[in-house]
Amino acid sequence: MKIFCCTPGVTVEFLNHFHNVFTLYHIALLVGGTLAGLILGALPGLSPTMAVALMIPFTFHMQPTAGLILLGAIYTATVAGGAISAILVNVPGAPANIATALDGHQLAKKGRAAEALHYCFMSSFIGGVIGIFVLIFFTPPLADLALKFGPTELFWIAILGITIISTIGSESVVRGLFAGLFGLALSTIGDNPMLGEDRFVFSEHLESGIHIVTALIGLFAVPQVFSLLEQSMQHNNSTNDAMLHALGESRLMQSLKYNLTRVRALGIGSLVGVIVGVIPGAGGQIAGLVAYDQVKKTSGNASKFGSGEPDGIIAAESANNAMVGPSLVPLLTLSIPGSPTAAVLLGGLLIHGLFPGPDLFTIHGDVTWTFINSLLVAQVLMLIIGLILSQHSGWIMKVPGRYMAAIILVLAVYGTYSIQSSYSDVLIMFVLGLIMFFGGKLGFGPAPLVLGIILGPIAEDNFLQGQLIGQSSGSAFAYFTSGAINLTLISICIGSIIYSVYSGAKSKRQQREIPGGDAA
Repeated sequence: MKIFCCTPGVTVEFLNHFHNVFTLYHIALLVGGTLAGLILGALPGLSPTMAVALMIPFTFHMQPTAGLILLGAIYTATVAGGAISAILVNVPGAPANIATALDGHQLAKKGRAAEALHYCFMSSFIGGVIGIFVLIFFTPPLADLALKFGPTELFWIAILGITIISTIGSESVVRGLFAGLFGLALSTIGDNPMLGEDRFVFSEHLESGIHIVTALIGLFAVPQVFSLLEQSMQHNNSTNDAMLHALGESRLMQSLKYNLTRVRALGIGSLVGVIVGVIPGAGGQIAGLVAYDQVKKTSGNASKFGSGEPDGIIAAESANNAMVGPSLVPLLTLSIPGSPTAAVLLGGLLIHGLFPGPDLFTIHGDVTWTFINSLLVAQVLMLIIGLILSQHSGWIMKVPGRYMAAIILVLAVYGTYSIQSSYSDVLIMFVLGLIMFFGGKLGFGPAPLVLGIILGPIAEDNFLQGQLIGQSSGSAFAYFTSGAINLTLISICIGSIIYSVYSGAKSKRQQREIPGGDAA
């Protein structure tokens, strides 16, 4: 398959259309889209997919180029914008920012909120630019690779995600594993994907299952509301005072220098983001969590992750933004979206009479290349506006805990209800929040539970599809265990499990060596 090649011709096309971005109208759209994307991304429940979908009607009467530029800027900015609420109030704006909250909010609680936001936007910019250049220069081979990912490959990717559950966001491996398995169990509630029968539906409110964003808001936002109210009743404002003090003291250049020295975290995050972005249907939440896990496993300070380690923020944010460009590769070439947001962008293309394939880069080359170039400019604007916002985000810390709790609660209810206009989703959100609030006091973290809910349907759907295909071709087992990609993913899964067991045993030994250490 040849759409265009990684040759000087690509560079010429790229440069020839670059000036089209810098019209006053297009720059205004980029600035407005980036600012709107950062704000929408920071609101719980308004994921990048929903933000782009909300903006599509505004592009109906625009020229195709202008409409795509606006949608591209919003897509880019909302992915990074979700980290703002993740860091400041421990409520990820979208599933892609779950890993960011693990260390970002802990760093903020230490009085380094602005520094955490600096790391977020700088690493988002670096990862995003790398992802866009991958889109520009490596589309043909990556499009071929995307075609090779079928049900079995996606199943093993989901299993790889499941193997990291025990090491993400809980006080012990056992608690993390239990929370992840509970999340997998919750993901089975609702319709059976093969037979269409109800499973574990003991209430009419569970007929539609548990939506990922509903679970995300319930498990992160509601416990945070209760925690803020609890702190308010105890009249404990020391954390807010420390955070506000440090926000004023943060040094942008120091953050920049440190961020640029974290080559390993940036490299792993960007690489994982590129790979996951190309895989159809994977999404930024998998990219961020896998990158976080891999950086943690290769770090000499693995014990610091989860307590405010900057590498955790850098890896997660570089990954979920590096995913943006490659997620458009299968979309623009094969009509196969690489992420849920890319699927919405496909609708934006079709509305304007643009059909993915070779014609996009030949007949409609002017529109396509201007759109791709605008994504690069949007990354720069996202960095500039994001850093400005981070320097002036101290007002959030001035809000008393009880008022902040009320604000989060209103946004949580609004965000949850807006997903499917369902009162049942709001009830599910509160129930999950109560479970997580009390679970948090026992050392359980929300991230493994959310990860289980996210990965459950991916693993189940692709397993059932692969099983049918395998049985029709002779052997389901052979179908799942043959092919270079399957064998590679299986090897990585086994290696991840072995490492998790080893690191867990090593952690227990270290705790036993410490007087009074608890290995539980």
